[in-house]
Amino acid sequence: MSVFRLGLTGSIGMGKSTTAGLFAAEGVPVWDADAAVHRLYAAGGAAVRPVADLCPAALQDGQIDRTALKAWIASDPAALPRLEAIVHPLVAADREAFAAQRSTGIVVFDIPLLFEKVTEAQMDATLLVTAPKSLQRQRVLARPGMTEAQFALLLSRQMPDAEKRARATHIVETLTIDQTRAYVQALIGHLRGSHA
Repeated sequence: MSVFRLGLTGSIGMGKSTTAGLFAAEGVPVWDADAAVHRLYAAGGAAVRPVADLCPAALQDGQIDRTALKAWIASDPAALPRLEAIVHPLVAADREAFAAQRSTGIVVFDIPLLFEKVTEAQMDATLLVTAPKSLQRQRVLARPGMTEAQFALLLSRQMPDAEKRARATHIVETLTIDQTRAYVQALIGHLRGSHA
């Protein structure tokens, strides 16, 4: 059996990080796109110098300050595509290095913008984590410092949940942790059985 790549995604507040943790608890290796970006922006990270060349104000104490970066992106419409042109190839290289360390079994790739960036083509299957809009809203607005305006902006940058549902191989609705855990365990069993 070769490595089976499962792309895990979901909009903000849907329970994606919790679901990724449930896979990890079952012993499934999980690669996290956000964690990869943090590594790249940390002191000594591969993105520090090129991003600092693009936005000098973001360089603080030898690492990239994400708050300064967000301010720059908000003030300059051309900033985000330029930043993505640097960071996305580095993130992809990090993802492939992680996959290369494994020769068999399931590997989960936790990628928030899996469908938006068309990364699903590199996966064997996809799992969409979803929840009712009211529960999503409640979860997101409970986060420290989150406002209605920030929530609306974040949603505007993400593909609508209905469109993601139409594209996903598997879908889990994260109403309770126990129900989500049972789904994850069943999916792992299914994937191991059908790809052995």
